[in-house]
Amino acid sequence: MSDPTSEKPDSAGGASVPPAAKPIASQQAANPQSGSEPAITTNSADIPNVKVRQLRRLPSFVWAVPIIAALIGIWLVVHSVTSQGPVITISFKSAEGLEAGKTKIRYKDVDVGHVTAITLSSDRKRVLVSAQLIKSASDILATDTRFFVVKPRISGGSVSGLSTLLSGNYISVDVGVAEATTDEFVGLEEPPLVTRDSAGHEFVLRGTQTGSVNYGSPIFFRHINAGHVTKFTLDQDGKGVTIRVFIDAPYDQYVTADTRFWHASGVDMQLDANGLRITTESLTSLIEGGLAFQDHDDALPGGKPAFEGSIFTLFEDREQAMRAPDTKVRNFLMYFPESLRGLSKGAPVDLRGIVIGEVKSMGVEFSDNGRVPRFPVEVNIFPDRLRSRVRSGTKPPDDDTEAKERALVDHLLASGLRAQLRSGSLLTGQLYIALDFFPDAKPAKMDWSTAYPVLPTVGGGLGEIQDTVGRIAKKIDKLPMEQMSAQLVQALEKLNTTLASTEKLVRRLDTDVTPELTSTLKEAKATLANANAILAEDAPLQQDVRESLKQVAKSARALANLADMLERHPDALLFGKQKVKP
Repeated sequence: MSDPTSEKPDSAGGASVPPAAKPIASQQAANPQSGSEPAITTNSADIPNVKVRQLRRLPSFVWAVPIIAALIGIWLVVHSVTSQGPVITISFKSAEGLEAGKTKIRYKDVDVGHVTAITLSSDRKRVLVSAQLIKSASDILATDTRFFVVKPRISGGSVSGLSTLLSGNYISVDVGVAEATTDEFVGLEEPPLVTRDSAGHEFVLRGTQTGSVNYGSPIFFRHINAGHVTKFTLDQDGKGVTIRVFIDAPYDQYVTADTRFWHASGVDMQLDANGLRITTESLTSLIEGGLAFQDHDDALPGGKPAFEGSIFTLFEDREQAMRAPDTKVRNFLMYFPESLRGLSKGAPVDLRGIVIGEVKSMGVEFSDNGRVPRFPVEVNIFPDRLRSRVRSGTKPPDDDTEAKERALVDHLLASGLRAQLRSGSLLTGQLYIALDFFPDAKPAKMDWSTAYPVLPTVGGGLGEIQDTVGRIAKKIDKLPMEQMSAQLVQALEKLNTTLASTEKLVRRLDTDVTPELTSTLKEAKATLANANAILAEDAPLQQDVRESLKQVAKSARALANLADMLERHPDALLFGKQKVKP
């Protein structure tokens, strides 16, 4: 049943309005229980038709807060998704010091990402580190980009990564230069000694061995740490090594075509006429080895710097590095009459103290006629070493052609040039070959028709000393040692008898002579005391002597006057002294 007062929709505005009011009488008739008052009759035309419009309700402001919060959250999610960079994977041998959600990835000490997860590879040999980078770091993912863990390290004389003691380990980035990109990388187990933004140049050294050189060993220029070793490998033929070095700026400008590199590890000791000299590059080179470089002594100043990747020879020591290059080599054979013990390969060959060659090899030659075998020594002679010592202002020998070289050697042989073995050290027993002039040597000539001309030699040095000692030993063996021993025994017995007699004499002197000598000394002392008393200034004898001397002086003056008078008046002796007339 519908309520008679219910609203009806308005066709015009859509709002509901109440229906037209019914006559009060009809309402009362319909409801007889409403009251006892008489009904009042009214006309519906007199009542105006009023239209009532209900106002629309606006939503409450309370609902705006969650809506705004939802919009901000959606914006943050969208911004986070759009600002995230790529996800990369880095593999290491170990995850030591790395933690997911904490370890940062830094480039030039600026955070460019963080580690999100750490897992093992399928073969469980490596660790896979997943990292989320920021969007601005997308351009650092070149194929040659390198990642490495920064942590506290102590290597030789350097300490690095101390800042990670408080902040923790982090992964550093060395951005590559390749155009291709990737999202999978193999991390370095050790930090690279040279990053791509390091100023300097890299060079290649070729040597026979690495010595004490290791990864990161320092390189010195005039005792200044100017670089380090970045890599070393064994050559494919196994006969040498290749070492890559990086010279920091500004020292790389001093590496020229005339630069020499050498091993600077250990201590170099030299004993000469000036005494013992000990030299070393630094304490670091003693601990972990090192290299050094410098221009050759004869190099012209102002040389152009070497190009990146230039190849240099690595010498064993500074003396060998600074030696002039041997462009000419002449081979000779030598046969020595004495033993070659102490002569080794590489031993020097010098001419009056100037090293002009070295021993190449030693061997044995057996002849067909059964004679005693000979022991040839092959030597290399470098003529340029002797020519480089020519004093300025003098003309060096003209030996540019082979014929002139032979003529020069023949002239030196005619002047007595011979080879001789000499001792280089009495402590080690090492020998060397000395070329010297022996005017009394037998004449000799060179046979230039053979491939290896034989240079004549003479005995001497240690061999002569040994022969002399042998001859002395033979003479000693011929001496009558038994007879000399018996005579020596007799002489010793006589010496013992003499010593016994001497001992008895000393005892007698102590018992007999000493008391008498003591009394004699006392008497002499008393005599000296008396003499001192007599010779004193206030002694009577001294006063008498002085008075006597005065009288003698007066007598001497009187005699002088007498002699003077007689000289003037000789007749006074006959007639006497004449009286002086008034």
